[in-house]
Amino acid sequence: MGMKVLVTGGCGYIGSHTSVALLQAGFAVVLFDNLSNSTSAVLGPIARLGGPKVTLVQGDVRQPDDLAQVFADHRFDAVIHFAGLKAVSESVQVPLNYYEHNVSGTLQLLRAMDVAGVRRLVFSSSATVYAEDAACPLNESAALDATNPYGRSKLMCEQLLCDVQAADPRWQVAVLRYFNPVGAHPSGEMGELPIGVPQNLMPMITQATKGLRPHLSIFGDDYPTPDGTAVRDYIHVQDLAAGHVAALAYMAHQDKGLTVNLGTGRGVSVKEMIDTFERVNAVQVPYRWAARRAGDVAVRFADVGLAQQLMGWRAQLSLDEMCRDAWRWQTTGAGAP
Repeated sequence: MGMKVLVTGGCGYIGSHTSVALLQAGFAVVLFDNLSNSTSAVLGPIARLGGPKVTLVQGDVRQPDDLAQVFADHRFDAVIHFAGLKAVSESVQVPLNYYEHNVSGTLQLLRAMDVAGVRRLVFSSSATVYAEDAACPLNESAALDATNPYGRSKLMCEQLLCDVQAADPRWQVAVLRYFNPVGAHPSGEMGELPIGVPQNLMPMITQATKGLRPHLSIFGDDYPTPDGTAVRDYIHVQDLAAGHVAALAYMAHQDKGLTVNLGTGRGVSVKEMIDTFERVNAVQVPYRWAARRAGDVAVRFADVGLAQQLMGWRAQLSLDEMCRDAWRWQTTGAGAP
């Protein structure tokens, strides 16, 4: 599309896959990352898979000087904002960190964008903004009332973005409410590589199966679900990346923002995910039962009709492909020990 995009948190799991999708679609891409939960080693795979014209600027969205410099050095058409913290259970333990990174970081980014005259933003939000008792499938008009600090930090950012757009119609913001990204690039060259103990289900499955951890803990067997384990809407990271490209195209063509869910529209229980992973990859996942985690809800899956209606986007990849690609990454890519 000939646009130049700043991708904050661009070396992270979702940011790196989205950067490849942007490059393949003809965008110029500058990554902005403090590398606190990512690595610059991903630049090699991004260049091989998407194209060599990608630049990394090391900086922090909480630091106004870092932001001022990157906007002074480059003329951007849009920003995709991934930078932040994203683990529900961790947010319950250290809420101040989540408000500092997610809310303050977004505020500083918006100030820098406004000064630079760049007012087109794709914002990485979350299904955790929805109220615990909202009926599934969740559509975009469902009640908002996050149940944990991570979700509240995302909801605060959404409200901030809404106020900014109301005050200045030059702003165009696409709020993308993710459900549960999993999987890896089918090449095996990129995937989820958390620093420290994984906070998400799929890397725990792959690491436990590979023997890097003694077992997977299943948090809760007494939820009001068919098998007692929590139900989530898992979406392949490749489909999620395509959703960001679609959001930029929508804003460029329609000259306005939107708020949409990005998921598959199907709920999958933790036990079903494990069973599928074992079947697809012909392996056995070692697991143990554990108590529920604070802040977790029983069921979350999306109504994805609005994203298809507005952007022409819908998830294409199956649960089998999510499991197969994640295991390929763990066994043959940089995820391998």
